[in-house]
Amino acid sequence: MHRNKDSEIRETVRRKYSETALAGTAGCGCGGGCCSSQKAVTSEALAKSVGYSEDDLQNVPEGANMGLGCGNPQAIAALKPGEVLVDLGSGGGFDCFLAARQVGAAGRVIGVDMTPEMVEKARRNAVAAGVANVTFRLGEVEHLPVADAEADVVLSNCVINLSTDKVQVFREAFRVLKSGGRLAIADIVAVADIPEDIRADVLLHAECVAGAARVEALEDMMRQAGFAQISIRLNSGSAQMMDQMFPGLGLGGVVASAAIEAIKA
Repeated sequence: MHRNKDSEIRETVRRKYSETALAGTAGCGCGGGCCSSQKAVTSEALAKSVGYSEDDLQNVPEGANMGLGCGNPQAIAALKPGEVLVDLGSGGGFDCFLAARQVGAAGRVIGVDMTPEMVEKARRNAVAAGVANVTFRLGEVEHLPVADAEADVVLSNCVINLSTDKVQVFREAFRVLKSGGRLAIADIVAVADIPEDIRADVLLHAECVAGAARVEALEDMMRQAGFAQISIRLNSGSAQMMDQMFPGLGLGGVVASAAIEAIKA
């Protein structure tokens, strides 16, 4: 039964992101950002609300920013020229294209997404913009199509909460990182127990809230995978944002966006 539920969640997420890629709208198939069912918000406004600058928005290919994030992992990644970065759940390639500028021609960026339509969209964006140091691969974040110890940084933006096997996601991130490599993640976390009716709602899972794990559980998962120097910092204003995005559900005191960092010691 548990396996059937996990499969239903996975296919719902895949379908929602496929619809988003094909429609070209902001958000995870619902038109309002990864964590929102609102429809009247532009992808530009959503990106700015979670920490991206006007300069960021002006320096990516048209269509790459799909308003899917819940934070700006670039701000904590501290990328350096020549580094190799892997982006989990790369979508239209927004974070990948920003990272490509920072790592430069000597660096590489690998975007991984489980939705064929998203991978195709990101590849078209890369060709249109003439970005040569970015590649996009079809794959699941639980089974990354990336070699062992290939990356200096693993980055992700509002994706790990969607996985039904988060421990495996962190194990894979650990595997592909070099020694001393680092995680730079923006995601939705639970700060209290999520009500069972919300947990059971597959659509709310696809909208990035029902699958959020408790902060303490995430820390334990990351330690199990081998990570050290773990830091999970809640973003101020999360409660108000969640209540605005999901009116009537009382999620403001239950889930929050967070910046997550760790090191492969």
